[in-house]
Amino acid sequence: MQKWLSVIGIGEDGLSGLSAIARSILQHAQVIVGGSRHLAMLPSDDQREKIIWSSPINASVEEILRRRGQAVCVLASGDPMCFGIGVTLRRSIPIAEMTIIPAPSSFSLACARLGWSLTEVETLSLNARPPALLHTLIYSGARLLILSEGKETPAIVADILTKRGFGGSKVTVLERMGGSQERMIDGIAASWTTTEVADLNTVAVECIADPGVVGLSRLAGLPDDAYHHDGQLTKREVRAITLAALAPIPGQLLWDVGAGCGSIGIEWMRSHSRCRAIAIEQNPTRLQYIADNAHTLGTPHLQIIHGKAPTALKDLPQPDAVFIGGGATTAGLFAACWQALRPGGRLVVNAVTIESEQKLLQWHNQVGGELIRVAVQRVAPIGAFWGWKPMAPVTQWVVVK
Repeated sequence: MQKWLSVIGIGEDGLSGLSAIARSILQHAQVIVGGSRHLAMLPSDDQREKIIWSSPINASVEEILRRRGQAVCVLASGDPMCFGIGVTLRRSIPIAEMTIIPAPSSFSLACARLGWSLTEVETLSLNARPPALLHTLIYSGARLLILSEGKETPAIVADILTKRGFGGSKVTVLERMGGSQERMIDGIAASWTTTEVADLNTVAVECIADPGVVGLSRLAGLPDDAYHHDGQLTKREVRAITLAALAPIPGQLLWDVGAGCGSIGIEWMRSHSRCRAIAIEQNPTRLQYIADNAHTLGTPHLQIIHGKAPTALKDLPQPDAVFIGGGATTAGLFAACWQALRPGGRLVVNAVTIESEQKLLQWHNQVGGELIRVAVQRVAPIGAFWGWKPMAPVTQWVVVK
């Protein structure tokens, strides 16, 4: 099919800022799609069919698909492929049927105003996304560019920074970039009180840690006290070894079976923003621990399933990796996980009891893999002195399907 859908990025300067090609495409379109702000830029006597974005947006996407073959033009803010509507449309429409003409993104404009290198900043959209996503990006020296959901977003960002111990961070709000009403507002996170902010804004942050505050690494092995838990926690050293064995790759999905407080799934997701995880846990109290930890540590999209494996695994999306941290002796668990695992996927199981070790030996005899023993000792007081206190040894089985 020929190209019938055009997605044109438009800035604060409106139609006057469009290229000759973009103006020609818009002129010959039969149907025009956009937000009320974009459609208001058109001449008042324009009689062509208009579609305003609905909520949820899927309904508008269906409206566009029903007009396949007509000349449809979508007006979008900035770069449609940078956290924009172009990404959403691309999920349903082949690129062979689309023409995409971007304008400078808010990130590009902000870097031009601030003198920042776009390749050296962390970028995030909080438009229709949970603010907790910000947690993984906060570290000393980080420069952040954040697309706001509205005028409340800068205050939300400042509050998160302050509570994380980065209250001294420099915050700049850039409003209506590229238009005649462009404005920049500067402040400090801990003392941010500005409420008169335009709905259309981008937040820039220079992260500065308060004295004594140490940020959390994105590498596996967060401190144990970073988690709320009831003791069902894969300890830091073993957790780091386990994540290394699981070997997360961007875009992959992990099943964390018997998730406890959710540490394995959370650190899998912290390794890259595109890593996905499902935490399966039957204990109601631990489900709340998982939810709290996921929010605090910046992985609010962690999917949490209440139930007991293997029954709870039915109909879940096919995983690229599976971790079994508890319940290895449960009947049918290995068979269900192994059958569901994608070819080339990794299965990692940790065992601390003799009965669980026996299961690992049986599974190892069936499909191979690697068995290792992890023994960790930590220094602890012994009376008036110090000595080595061993943690319970962990037997780990790693196998690639």
